[in-house]
Amino acid sequence: MPHNNSAAKRLRKNETRRVANKSRLTELKTLRKRLERHIHDGQAEEAKAVFVTFSKRVDQAASINTVHKNTASRLKSRLALALAKPVAKPANAK
Repeated sequence: MPHNNSAAKRLRKNETRRVANKSRLTELKTLRKRLERHIHDGQAEEAKAVFVTFSKRVDQAASINTVHKNTASRLKSRLALALAKPVAKPANAK
């Protein structure tokens, strides 16, 4: 329980920020999973569309410090490399 007005306000602001950050991180995780699924399934056009959305959202999250700038850059870089790499067919497929 806060002991003064500023502590009470800080508690309210922290809760608001926590909910907003959780929402943003959940959206990023969902987009990332969708992108990885499209890459794995060989759906290049869908993957490119999701990558554009993912890049925009991760940059927005980094600009307001929900995720660190370097983390955003690393995620985009790794997913861009995965998107550019040709999808290998399974060894047992004919």
